[in-house]
Amino acid sequence: MAEALKPLETRSTCCYCGVGCGVIIEHDGKQITGVRGDPEHPANFGRLCTKGSTLHLTVQPDSLAVRALYPELRTNRESQRARTDWNTALDHAADRFAQVIREHGPDAVAFYISGQLLTEDYYVFNKLAKGLIGTNNVDTNSRLCMSSAVVGYKQTLGADSPPACYDDLKDTQCLFITGSNTAFAHPILFRRIEDARAANPAMKMIVVDPRRTDTAEQADLHLALLPGTDIALYNAMLHVMLWEEWIKPDYIAAHTEGFEALRKVVREYTPAMAAGICGLDKKDIEKAAEWFATSGATMSMYCMGTNQSSHGTHNNAAIINMHLATAQIGKPGAGPFSLTGQPNAMGGREVGGLSNLLSGHRDLGNAEHRAEVARLWGVDSVPEKPGLSAVELFDAMAEGKVKAVWIACTNPAQSMPDQNLVHKALETCDFVVVQEAYRNTETARYADLLLPATSWGEKTGTVTNSERRISRVIQAVPAPGEARHDWDAAMDFARRLGNKLDNAQTGKLFPYANEEEIWNEHRESTRGRDLDITGLSYATLESQGPQQWPFPAGATRGKVRLYEDGIFPTASGKAKFVVTEHRETVEKADAQYPIRLTTGRLRDQWHGMSRTGTVARLYAHEAEPMVHMNAADMARRNLKDGDMVRVKSRRGEVVLRLLESASVRAGQAFMPMHWGRNAMSGLGTNALTIKAFDPYSKQPELKHAAVQIEKLEDSQALVAMRRVGSEANALALLEVLRPQIAELPQATLTLAGRETPVVILKARSDALSAEAQAALDASLSLDDELQCLSYRDARRDITKRARLDGDQLAAVRLTGETKAAGWLQDMMANGSPATEARKWLLAPLSEPPAGQAARGKIICNCFNVSENEICGAFKAGESLEQLQTRTKCGTNCGSCVPELKRLAASS
Repeated sequence: MAEALKPLETRSTCCYCGVGCGVIIEHDGKQITGVRGDPEHPANFGRLCTKGSTLHLTVQPDSLAVRALYPELRTNRESQRARTDWNTALDHAADRFAQVIREHGPDAVAFYISGQLLTEDYYVFNKLAKGLIGTNNVDTNSRLCMSSAVVGYKQTLGADSPPACYDDLKDTQCLFITGSNTAFAHPILFRRIEDARAANPAMKMIVVDPRRTDTAEQADLHLALLPGTDIALYNAMLHVMLWEEWIKPDYIAAHTEGFEALRKVVREYTPAMAAGICGLDKKDIEKAAEWFATSGATMSMYCMGTNQSSHGTHNNAAIINMHLATAQIGKPGAGPFSLTGQPNAMGGREVGGLSNLLSGHRDLGNAEHRAEVARLWGVDSVPEKPGLSAVELFDAMAEGKVKAVWIACTNPAQSMPDQNLVHKALETCDFVVVQEAYRNTETARYADLLLPATSWGEKTGTVTNSERRISRVIQAVPAPGEARHDWDAAMDFARRLGNKLDNAQTGKLFPYANEEEIWNEHRESTRGRDLDITGLSYATLESQGPQQWPFPAGATRGKVRLYEDGIFPTASGKAKFVVTEHRETVEKADAQYPIRLTTGRLRDQWHGMSRTGTVARLYAHEAEPMVHMNAADMARRNLKDGDMVRVKSRRGEVVLRLLESASVRAGQAFMPMHWGRNAMSGLGTNALTIKAFDPYSKQPELKHAAVQIEKLEDSQALVAMRRVGSEANALALLEVLRPQIAELPQATLTLAGRETPVVILKARSDALSAEAQAALDASLSLDDELQCLSYRDARRDITKRARLDGDQLAAVRLTGETKAAGWLQDMMANGSPATEARKWLLAPLSEPPAGQAARGKIICNCFNVSENEICGAFKAGESLEQLQTRTKCGTNCGSCVPELKRLAASS
């Protein structure tokens, strides 16, 4: 028998968070067959989280059901898009953009791009807008996550250059995590934190977060402050440091300026005062200050909870103030470390991918910087007027000021705040181009022109992770259909547009034959700058592995840690203290909207779920959109776990299920950010959030909103499920059902199972018309009377309908009585014999048969171990170590380890 061929392997990177994990893609040259962590990559050393370890499942032939495979064009808003060719598509786009530019000027067009693009893609878009068209209206979804960190670094340290690195964790004596649920959002980095603490049991970990997250549960000190009160806490900590003389006057004098102005302000922020503002114990504030200031090395890590605020820039600055005052910077294990949310948010910042920046960390407002870029690009000038930031851009679209927009690799119709306004903007804009790998995103619905883009495993170029480390992304397999690389499509469009505008410089602006030529020009733009990478090349990255910047010409390695010499990239060479004061969040809780809502990530989902939402097993940990609420608030409202509730803000409302949670304090609630119109009725979580933004960074306050939560009138519940043979069938069925959930007021649409997916729709049955009910049954193959079993209890208004294919339950619809949904779902997903289901379906029982209890949520996705199984083992006397030996749970990616520890402690 012939020996099986060993799969080909290509080194690349993960396309999810900013940790920047290296992956090895297994493939046959045409199709990706597997993925594993790269043991040689310095970001992850072979580890991958639940999302990264299932990446190969998102690019199987099955996923083509939702991929954009060829250009689609509609000539007017009343018509449907039709397939076209690339020449027709790009000529049409060039005609429309050129017409708008001639009639209304260059600022009537805009580009909205993404931190998931590669650096080379980013560079071409930036040059297209600022160099060819002459508008600075090119912004990115990184505005929503990292722009406050950018400005915070620039205001204090002089440049957008994170000074610390992952390797610092092994030397850290005190880790200060604030505004970050690292265990969920950056799980592989959290594994390194766990390793560092195991190696150094004396290391202290402080977590600042309104919720008691998995990260907070591992802390030595959890400061559960009230949302939006960060600055009061940081100033109070600095007050304590001053009072106790824990600051470093020599360092302050030699390497900083502006401290006296800050000292006058923080004198007022006593621990008692801050305790009242923050809802904390003043002794905990004092303890946090002591640990931070007196440890041998303190590193802070912060992310969206710090940045997504109307005072996000000053949140960042207040953290950095503490580092400067205590000299906790520029040495091993110390420094303020902003964690990027997307895989290449850092790379986008490097090439000037924000509407107020230029390539090489240059400022648009600096005439010398504009002249440098103009010389590099060979153009007369770069426009001086700042472009529109993300929120401003969609406002301008809604007002009819921006008449043509090009959206690439992002989904603003799910991710932007104030979704009602965003959808209005997309409806109003005369011409919308969407360049996407997935044709079914919420934003793609608005595309007048849909352009198919390559995705993970199909692209080549570079990305930069949170610690300034540049990695090569190498293509493993060909693009499906007619999909093209983002930079290639943008450059082709630029050349056509330049010809329409009679721009003689177009050919010189876009001469690139491949990604490396783009990267070489970007590299040259960094010469002499803080991020100088003139010593790097594709060949170096491929032969020596990922490298940190700066890496100037002549260097043999990148700089691991910045500012070790105490010299900063400012005019004086000194870092600057920024005076920061506590400010209220834009919306305050009141009688009408008494609950303070925060939003954030789930462990196993990513952004708007256009990719992770195609993998059934990634729904197993939290299966549907839910609002997390404290038991005390629930009792006041006569609510119970699992109730359907309406969550309403001043901008919109959503209806979803309630989850009782000890992770939130009374007066607060939490909702995951991932759910949008594709997965539920309404516009999703961001229908509630506010578009108000920080005055310096223009990053919106996505983390805070005031809401009301009220119980819905009792209504007849409906759960409908269909077992499908493959991911392709599941994705196709989701597309059929999405228009149906749009018509239902309380609907959610999710997946379950592993090898054999189950599509699940939950809604109110009394909201369905007879026609809608018939359409739903037909979609689920429940309309064949010969193949289906039916039961009806007219007195209790209960209906059960099921389809059995042989001895397997293939589809079921339950109305009025849905308690069996959990175990029926498990039966369908596992392909178990349907003998017991037959008896139950034909009997007037309100409870499922004995021995058919649902497994509950899956804690360990790697080895499919459920919460009920884990808790049962602990109750039976098994230790965590014994459980892990028997089931292997928590021994692979480790994402579930914090939850396993919590369940063990509570059993």
